[in-house]
Amino acid sequence: MIRSLDPEMGLEDYRSLLLDMPQERTLAGVLNLIVQRLAARSQAALARIWLLNPADICSVCPLKEECPGEEACLHLVASAGKPQNSPGEDWSRLDGEFSRFPVGVRKVGTIAATGQPIEVLDIEADDAWIARPDWARQERIRGFLGQPLVCRGEMLGVLALFTRARPAPAEVQWLRMVADHAAMSIVNARAFEEINRLHRQLELESDFLRQEIVEIGAMGEFVGQSAALQNVIRQIDMVAPTDANVLVLGESGTGKELVAREIHKRSERRERPMIKVNCASIPRDLFESEFFGHVKGAFTGALKDRGGRFEAADGGTLFLDEVGEIPLELQGKLLRALQEGQFERVGEERTRQVSVRVIAATNRNLKEEVAAGNFRSDLYYRLNVFPIEVAPLRERKEDLQPLCSLFLRRAARRFGRSLPGLTQADLLQLQNYDWPGNVRELQNIIERAVIVSKGNRLRLDLEDSPGELQQAKTFEVSQEPGKILSETEIRHLERQNIETALKQCSGRIYGPQGAARLLGLPPTTLNARIKKMGIKKDRN
Repeated sequence: MIRSLDPEMGLEDYRSLLLDMPQERTLAGVLNLIVQRLAARSQAALARIWLLNPADICSVCPLKEECPGEEACLHLVASAGKPQNSPGEDWSRLDGEFSRFPVGVRKVGTIAATGQPIEVLDIEADDAWIARPDWARQERIRGFLGQPLVCRGEMLGVLALFTRARPAPAEVQWLRMVADHAAMSIVNARAFEEINRLHRQLELESDFLRQEIVEIGAMGEFVGQSAALQNVIRQIDMVAPTDANVLVLGESGTGKELVAREIHKRSERRERPMIKVNCASIPRDLFESEFFGHVKGAFTGALKDRGGRFEAADGGTLFLDEVGEIPLELQGKLLRALQEGQFERVGEERTRQVSVRVIAATNRNLKEEVAAGNFRSDLYYRLNVFPIEVAPLRERKEDLQPLCSLFLRRAARRFGRSLPGLTQADLLQLQNYDWPGNVRELQNIIERAVIVSKGNRLRLDLEDSPGELQQAKTFEVSQEPGKILSETEIRHLERQNIETALKQCSGRIYGPQGAARLLGLPPTTLNARIKKMGIKKDRN
């Protein structure tokens, strides 16, 4: 005689389940709650939930021959049960023969395809829907209840319950209610998880963006009409709408970050953040943590989980300033993150996936660094998809006047001074200067002039500028005490000094063994003087 479930026995379990489901805020919590509670009922054997997701294991799926397509299928996401005659079996496993069901295939797939439940009250009399009759007999399975999970007209998946007694009508009705509430709880849990993800993302972005309070246009925006500047703008217009990696080249102070921000602003990613990493300012042993984040306890001082710059830039742009300073041992991990969008936090095995566009900038000659073994060639080619070279200020002096006017207005407003005038004599003095510090140096000189000026008369003092002081420093060690050198002798001495340094360094400019380090000059300044004097770099 086939037993039936008592319609009143355990119905309080259903009531409590309906009340507890809305309290869960995670998808895993909702799914496990449902199958555990259903499987715990006295005559229940196995409870399972499949959710509709993109196809992922088509090549090895046991049901691939029956699959009508390879776009989406039902994934087993929760399972719980009490085997009686299958010792050692773990019915909570999510892999195996029925971990995937193509839509429309077998009873579970049919429920998803039609949106209609399948209720088999007596398997012995109707076993057409049972894929493994031997298993059903061995485990004394008597009933199967399959319910679609539908919310607001959207098919989410299937809830199935195998029982060891004939399901009573009340059991069927309660399971229908559970399925309806489960669908709504799944939608809510997904929404909560997305809200939490966005909240964490905003916190991460805020942490990094707070570190770089940058005045918009602090480098002068795109001010000027020189041919060199217009060429840069044309290149930005070409590459910005694409997702190509960009390498911005140029001396310090030319406005490479401004170019990166303009590319981001004109791209499809403009609604997401652009996160900056100043590679030259990160301690060597913290590079990996800054890029990829870390988990609590990963190293001394890691007091809590922290996301890295790649996570903060997910969906947006990552700006790697001074990319040539990245340690060689980390460049391989950076290359993987660029190629595959995958990385692991320090101290964590979980692989994370992001979508990030990379814009890199450097004042180094990366080709020389590759040749010297200081920079990976594969990383260089990955970054150098679309190079943009920003010309130094000395090569676009026609932009001096509009830049000065902009900096004067900003400085006067910032320091609460009246706006001083820029005379032709002032402009001529600025045009005769070599600008080793480029636009950044011009901005500093203008701000200092506004501070010290009285009335409407601008007082420019280029002798105290960092570039001029650095120029003077080069000759201090070479001048004989008491001897006055002419301008020609100074220039000759400077040329001779640079040629000697290049010869000693075999033509190398950058790095610890480079001529710039030997002369105590920024590499960009040395490069500028070499070009101006027509010196050949190869001094072997």
